[in-house]
Amino acid sequence: MPTIVHEFAWPDRVVVGTIGEPGSRTFYLQVRNGAQLVSVALEKEQSALLAEKIDEILDELMAAEGNPFSIPELTPVELVDNDPLEPVDEQFRTGTMSLGWDPSTLQIVIEAFPFVDTDEEPGFDGAAEYEPEEMLLVRAPVGTARAFAKRTREIVGAGRPLCPLCGAPIDLEGHVCAVPDDIR
Repeated sequence: MPTIVHEFAWPDRVVVGTIGEPGSRTFYLQVRNGAQLVSVALEKEQSALLAEKIDEILDELMAAEGNPFSIPELTPVELVDNDPLEPVDEQFRTGTMSLGWDPSTLQIVIEAFPFVDTDEEPGFDGAAEYEPEEMLLVRAPVGTARAFAKRTREIVGAGRPLCPLCGAPIDLEGHVCAVPDDIR
């Protein structure tokens, strides 16, 4: 069966947002174009790494002599999106992602594929080519990509505060520090 591709060539909106309280948040990559809306679940670490790598690609392109792709250094004000997620109907939980640059359209390309539990996938031997049932393909212009990365970093950073001694998250109920008493 061919893969269903949820493709967004010039999305109206592409954001990472969360549902839930810090410590038990679920992260979503949500993309909308007109009435088409797709939400895929992500891990916090995937969200953070995606923002980091998008900024790295944009910074590298911007550093080219004369900035030939007109990459913005900062997020364009008109592209700032602080609105909450739209109603979420999770399409799939993301496993593998890829990130690239399309010089023909001057867009960052994000691909997200569903998580595959290899223990439960019948006949999956790791060597065979696996064709997913569906995937998300997003092509974001450079300004939108810069705004996406900024918002994603802010969303990831808005979780529980970190303990200054051990670096572990501090829950609302308190924190048992992993640093021995004699080091504190």
